[in-house]
Amino acid sequence: MTTLTDEESLSIVRAHYPNARSTTETVNRTLAYLSRTCGLSPEDVLLADSICSDDVNSIEYPDSARAMLGPFKLGGLDGFPHAGLTGMGAFAGHVPDSGAVLIYHAPHIGVSRDGALGVILRKGQHKTSGCCGAARAALAKLQAGAIAATAPSEFDYQQGTIEQIFLRESQRILSSQSPLKEATEVMYEAIAERIDLLVSRTTFPARYVIVSGGILINGDADMGSFNSVRRIVQTDLQTGAVLDLVPMIYGTD
Repeated sequence: MTTLTDEESLSIVRAHYPNARSTTETVNRTLAYLSRTCGLSPEDVLLADSICSDDVNSIEYPDSARAMLGPFKLGGLDGFPHAGLTGMGAFAGHVPDSGAVLIYHAPHIGVSRDGALGVILRKGQHKTSGCCGAARAALAKLQAGAIAATAPSEFDYQQGTIEQIFLRESQRILSSQSPLKEATEVMYEAIAERIDLLVSRTTFPARYVIVSGGILINGDADMGSFNSVRRIVQTDLQTGAVLDLVPMIYGTD
Protein backbone atom coordinates (compact mmCIF):
# COMPACT_ATOMS: atom_id res chain seq x y z
CA MET A 1 0.00 0.00 0.00
CA THR A 2 1.46 3.36 -1.02
CA THR A 3 1.79 6.10 1.57
CA LEU A 4 -0.46 9.07 0.99
CA THR A 5 1.00 12.55 0.77
CA ASP A 6 -0.32 15.26 3.10
CA GLU A 7 -2.10 16.85 0.15
CA GLU A 8 -3.75 13.58 -0.86
CA SER A 9 -4.92 12.91 2.70
CA LEU A 10 -6.36 16.41 3.04
CA SER A 11 -8.18 16.09 -0.28
CA ILE A 12 -9.86 12.86 0.88
CA VAL A 13 -11.01 14.46 4.14
CA ARG A 14 -12.23 17.63 2.43
CA ALA A 15 -14.64 15.59 0.33
CA HIS A 16 -16.62 15.33 3.57
CA TYR A 17 -15.43 18.46 5.43
CA PRO A 18 -14.45 21.17 2.93
CA ASN A 19 -12.88 23.49 5.52
CA ALA A 20 -10.77 20.79 7.18
CA ARG A 21 -7.11 21.45 7.96
CA SER A 22 -4.52 19.26 9.59
CA THR A 23 -4.71 19.39 13.37
CA THR A 24 -1.08 20.50 13.42
CA GLU A 25 -1.87 23.50 11.22
CA THR A 26 -4.83 24.38 13.44
CA VAL A 27 -2.61 24.36 16.54
CA ASN A 28 0.26 26.21 14.86
CA ARG A 29 -1.98 28.98 13.58
CA THR A 30 -3.57 29.40 17.01
CA LEU A 31 -0.18 29.60 18.73
CA ALA A 32 1.05 32.09 16.13
CA TYR A 33 -1.96 34.31 16.84
CA LEU A 34 -1.39 34.16 20.60
CA SER A 35 2.25 35.12 20.15
CA ARG A 36 1.60 37.86 17.59
CA THR A 37 -1.43 39.50 19.17
CA CYS A 38 -1.38 38.59 22.87
CA GLY A 39 2.36 38.27 23.45
CA LEU A 40 1.91 34.76 24.84
CA SER A 41 4.33 31.88 24.39
CA PRO A 42 3.09 28.26 24.48
CA GLU A 43 4.34 28.02 28.10
CA ASP A 44 1.86 30.77 29.01
CA VAL A 45 -1.09 28.75 27.73
CA LEU A 46 -2.85 25.97 29.61
CA LEU A 47 -4.65 23.60 27.26
CA ALA A 48 -7.70 21.52 28.07
CA ASP A 49 -9.33 19.26 25.54
CA SER A 50 -12.76 17.74 25.51
CA ILE A 51 -12.22 15.00 22.93
CA CYS A 52 -12.90 11.28 22.89
CA SER A 53 -10.79 9.00 25.05
CA ASP A 54 -10.17 6.80 21.97
CA ASP A 55 -6.46 5.89 21.86
CA VAL A 56 -6.20 7.17 18.28
CA ASN A 57 -6.59 10.70 19.59
CA SER A 58 -3.48 10.26 21.73
CA ILE A 59 -1.60 8.64 18.86
CA GLU A 60 -2.51 11.45 16.48
CA TYR A 61 -2.14 14.28 19.02
CA PRO A 62 -0.01 16.98 17.33
CA ASP A 63 3.45 17.55 18.76
CA SER A 64 2.98 21.33 18.60
CA ALA A 65 0.13 21.08 21.10
CA ARG A 66 2.50 19.54 23.62
CA ALA A 67 4.45 22.82 23.73
CA MET A 68 1.56 24.21 25.79
CA LEU A 69 0.90 23.25 29.39
CA GLY A 70 -1.38 20.26 29.70
CA PRO A 71 -3.53 19.00 28.22
CA PHE A 72 -6.06 18.68 31.02
CA LYS A 73 -8.58 16.03 29.95
CA LEU A 74 -12.22 17.12 30.17
CA GLY A 75 -13.74 14.65 27.73
CA GLY A 76 -14.93 11.09 27.76
CA LEU A 77 -16.54 8.99 25.03
CA ASP A 78 -16.95 11.06 21.85
CA GLY A 79 -15.67 14.16 23.62
CA PHE A 80 -18.56 15.01 25.93
CA PRO A 81 -17.11 16.94 28.93
CA HIS A 82 -17.86 14.34 31.57
CA ALA A 83 -15.29 15.95 33.94
CA GLY A 84 -17.98 18.53 34.67
CA LEU A 85 -17.67 21.51 36.97
CA THR A 86 -15.13 19.80 39.21
CA GLY A 87 -12.85 19.11 36.26
CA MET A 88 -13.25 22.60 34.83
CA GLY A 89 -12.58 24.12 38.25
CA ALA A 90 -9.48 22.02 38.74
CA PHE A 91 -8.21 23.01 35.31
CA ALA A 92 -8.86 26.69 36.05
CA GLY A 93 -6.71 26.47 39.15
CA HIS A 94 -3.66 25.41 37.13
CA VAL A 95 -3.45 28.36 34.72
CA PRO A 96 -0.29 30.54 34.70
CA ASP A 97 -0.71 34.03 36.15
CA SER A 98 -1.67 36.52 33.41
CA GLY A 99 -1.69 33.65 30.93
CA ALA A 100 -4.44 32.10 28.89
CA VAL A 101 -6.58 29.02 28.89
CA LEU A 102 -7.35 27.28 25.63
CA ILE A 103 -10.24 24.83 25.61
CA TYR A 104 -10.59 22.66 22.52
CA HIS A 105 -13.76 20.61 22.19
CA ALA A 106 -14.82 18.24 19.45
CA PRO A 107 -16.54 14.96 18.77
CA HIS A 108 -14.58 12.82 16.36
CA ILE A 109 -15.25 10.82 13.23
CA GLY A 110 -13.09 8.68 10.99
CA VAL A 111 -12.36 9.08 7.29
CA SER A 112 -10.40 6.24 5.72
CA ARG A 113 -8.03 6.54 2.76
CA ASP A 114 -10.77 5.28 0.42
CA GLY A 115 -13.10 8.03 1.66
CA ALA A 116 -15.33 5.88 3.87
CA LEU A 117 -16.89 7.85 6.72
CA GLY A 118 -16.85 6.49 10.26
CA VAL A 119 -14.01 3.99 9.92
CA ILE A 120 -10.21 4.09 9.91
CA LEU A 121 -7.35 1.67 9.51
CA ARG A 122 -5.45 1.72 12.80
CA LYS A 123 -1.76 0.98 13.32
CA GLY A 124 -0.98 -2.74 13.33
CA GLN A 125 -4.38 -3.75 11.95
CA HIS A 126 -5.37 -5.03 8.52
CA LYS A 127 -9.09 -4.23 8.65
CA THR A 128 -10.81 -0.94 9.35
CA SER A 129 -12.60 -0.34 12.65
CA GLY A 130 -15.20 2.16 13.80
CA CYS A 131 -14.38 5.76 14.66
CA CYS A 132 -16.09 7.00 16.74
CA GLY A 133 -17.08 3.53 17.92
CA ALA A 134 -19.25 4.92 20.71
CA ALA A 135 -21.17 7.16 18.32
CA ARG A 136 -21.64 4.31 15.85
CA ALA A 137 -22.96 2.03 18.60
CA ALA A 138 -25.38 4.69 19.85
CA LEU A 139 -26.56 5.36 16.30
CA ALA A 140 -27.16 1.65 15.70
CA LYS A 141 -29.35 1.48 18.81
CA LEU A 142 -31.21 4.61 17.70
CA GLN A 143 -31.86 3.12 14.25
CA ALA A 144 -33.11 -0.07 15.89
CA GLY A 145 -35.46 1.87 18.18
CA ALA A 146 -33.64 0.40 21.17
CA ILE A 147 -32.99 3.57 23.21
CA ALA A 148 -35.42 4.37 25.99
CA ALA A 149 -35.77 7.85 27.45
CA THR A 150 -34.28 6.91 30.81
CA ALA A 151 -31.34 7.98 32.94
CA PRO A 152 -28.06 6.41 31.82
CA SER A 153 -26.94 3.31 33.69
CA GLU A 154 -24.22 3.88 36.28
CA PHE A 155 -22.33 0.97 34.69
CA ASP A 156 -22.17 2.64 31.25
CA TYR A 157 -22.92 6.24 32.04
CA GLN A 158 -20.91 7.89 29.26
CA GLN A 159 -22.37 5.74 26.50
CA GLY A 160 -25.83 6.22 27.95
CA THR A 161 -25.33 9.98 27.82
CA ILE A 162 -24.51 9.81 24.11
CA GLU A 163 -27.60 7.68 23.49
CA GLN A 164 -29.85 10.21 25.22
CA ILE A 165 -28.33 13.08 23.23
CA PHE A 166 -29.04 11.20 20.00
CA LEU A 167 -32.53 10.22 21.12
CA ARG A 168 -33.49 13.87 21.65
CA GLU A 169 -32.55 14.59 18.02
CA SER A 170 -33.70 11.28 16.58
CA GLN A 171 -35.81 12.71 13.74
CA ARG A 172 -33.00 14.98 12.59
CA ILE A 173 -30.45 12.17 12.63
CA LEU A 174 -32.56 9.40 11.12
CA SER A 175 -33.87 11.59 8.28
CA SER A 176 -30.38 12.64 7.24
CA GLN A 177 -28.68 11.31 4.11
CA SER A 178 -25.66 10.60 6.32
CA PRO A 179 -26.95 9.71 9.80
CA LEU A 180 -23.49 9.25 11.33
CA LYS A 181 -22.27 12.60 10.05
CA GLU A 182 -25.45 14.27 11.31
CA ALA A 183 -25.15 12.51 14.67
CA THR A 184 -21.62 13.90 14.93
CA GLU A 185 -22.98 17.42 14.33
CA VAL A 186 -25.59 16.80 17.03
CA MET A 187 -22.80 15.72 19.35
CA TYR A 188 -20.80 18.84 18.54
CA GLU A 189 -23.73 21.05 19.50
CA ALA A 190 -24.32 19.18 22.77
CA ILE A 191 -20.64 19.43 23.70
CA ALA A 192 -20.46 23.13 22.81
CA GLU A 193 -23.55 23.90 24.89
CA ARG A 194 -22.14 22.06 27.90
CA ILE A 195 -18.67 23.62 27.57
CA ASP A 196 -20.20 27.10 27.47
CA LEU A 197 -22.24 26.34 30.59
CA LEU A 198 -19.20 25.03 32.46
CA VAL A 199 -17.08 28.01 31.43
CA SER A 200 -19.81 30.43 32.55
CA ARG A 201 -19.80 28.84 36.01
CA THR A 202 -16.01 28.79 36.44
CA THR A 203 -13.64 31.53 37.58
CA PHE A 204 -10.39 31.60 35.64
CA PRO A 205 -7.42 33.48 37.18
CA ALA A 206 -6.13 34.29 33.70
CA ARG A 207 -6.13 37.11 31.16
CA TYR A 208 -7.74 35.22 28.29
CA VAL A 209 -10.15 32.32 27.88
CA ILE A 210 -10.20 30.89 24.37
CA VAL A 211 -12.75 28.27 23.37
CA SER A 212 -12.10 26.42 20.12
CA GLY A 213 -14.68 24.00 18.79
CA GLY A 214 -14.81 21.77 15.77
CA ILE A 215 -15.08 18.28 14.39
CA LEU A 216 -11.96 16.19 14.97
CA ILE A 217 -11.38 13.92 11.97
CA ASN A 218 -9.16 10.88 12.29
CA GLY A 219 -7.58 9.39 9.21
CA ASP A 220 -5.91 6.06 8.61
CA ALA A 221 -2.60 5.44 10.34
CA ASP A 222 -0.62 7.15 7.58
CA MET A 223 -2.99 10.13 7.26
CA GLY A 224 -2.97 11.81 10.66
CA SER A 225 -5.82 13.91 12.05
CA PHE A 226 -7.70 16.98 10.91
CA ASN A 227 -9.96 19.67 12.30
CA SER A 228 -13.09 21.18 10.79
CA VAL A 229 -13.32 24.44 12.72
CA ARG A 230 -16.69 25.63 13.97
CA ARG A 231 -15.63 28.45 16.27
CA ILE A 232 -12.67 30.04 18.03
CA VAL A 233 -13.82 32.63 20.58
CA GLN A 234 -11.56 34.70 22.84
CA THR A 235 -12.75 36.45 25.99
CA ASP A 236 -10.50 39.07 27.60
CA LEU A 237 -11.26 38.70 31.29
CA GLN A 238 -9.84 42.16 32.07
CA THR A 239 -11.93 44.11 29.58
CA GLY A 240 -14.80 41.71 28.90
CA ALA A 241 -14.17 41.98 25.15
CA VAL A 242 -15.22 38.93 23.14
CA LEU A 243 -13.59 38.30 19.77
CA ASP A 244 -14.28 35.86 16.96
CA LEU A 245 -10.78 34.61 16.18
CA VAL A 246 -11.57 32.53 13.10
CA PRO A 247 -10.95 35.38 10.64
CA MET A 248 -7.92 36.53 12.62
CA ILE A 249 -6.33 33.08 12.60
CA TYR A 250 -7.34 31.93 9.13
CA GLY A 251 -7.88 35.21 7.29
CA THR A 252 -9.32 34.63 3.84
CA ASP A 253 -7.61 31.26 3.35
